[in-house]
Amino acid sequence: MKNNENIIWDKVNLARHKDRPNAKFYIENIFDDFIELHGDRSFRDDRAIIGGIGSINNVNVTVIGINKGKTTKENIDTNFGMVHPEGYKKALRLMKQAEKFKRPVICFIDTPGAFCGIGAEERGQGYAIAQNLLEMSSLKTPVISIIIGEGGSGGALALALGDKVYMMENSIYSILSPEGFASILWKDVSKAKKAALAMKITSHDLKNFGIIDDIIMEPENGAHTNPLQAAENIKEYILNDLDNLIHIDYDELLNNRYDKFRKMGNF
Repeated sequence: MKNNENIIWDKVNLARHKDRPNAKFYIENIFDDFIELHGDRSFRDDRAIIGGIGSINNVNVTVIGINKGKTTKENIDTNFGMVHPEGYKKALRLMKQAEKFKRPVICFIDTPGAFCGIGAEERGQGYAIAQNLLEMSSLKTPVISIIIGEGGSGGALALALGDKVYMMENSIYSILSPEGFASILWKDVSKAKKAALAMKITSHDLKNFGIIDDIIMEPENGAHTNPLQAAENIKEYILNDLDNLIHIDYDELLNNRYDKFRKMGNF
């Protein structure tokens, strides 16, 4: 019988599984007529962010995802899902465009964290993330955010300030990786399993804390075992939310969003 540490670590491994469906897969299998848009209009196009316009049940939406690759070449191209400042700026450009044309925004999140290289810091990584949080807090259009794999720190939060926030059953969401936590707290990365348990990073933990709204169930043994079923489960949640959110007055929508995040941490 597995102990609690191993049970939680199994979830960490499932969240990181090489065959786990990525944002690109979900976009292709949930939305119709997707048109990808590129660039931040300032520096370059960050391939770690995939975003554009699509439709779901004849509702036009803006879709933004942090995308990991499926092969070594794709992972290098997407920087293993670690977004640069220009990626967050691209995401914000698309969100502001969505607000202008009254399109709901759907965000898929799967990142170990924002890229922390020298170039990213020189181009204002922290500012780019903070700017996204500021703008999303007052974005006058519905926002649905779904953590599909790893939800690492501010790099994930920059797309997770939504009216509805969900986690896939075997995803994780935390301020730091278990390895990073263990190396800081115990100076021993081999204690990552212990760290994962202590950090409370699973979907059930976050649901109990009121950080997320609900858990989207996965096929048995993980989303990678039946990706199309996982996509269908996500689609059902999106459709249910759109039916409700698109009819809410913008002032009420923003007040509800504000109250949602202000309540976090009050136990």
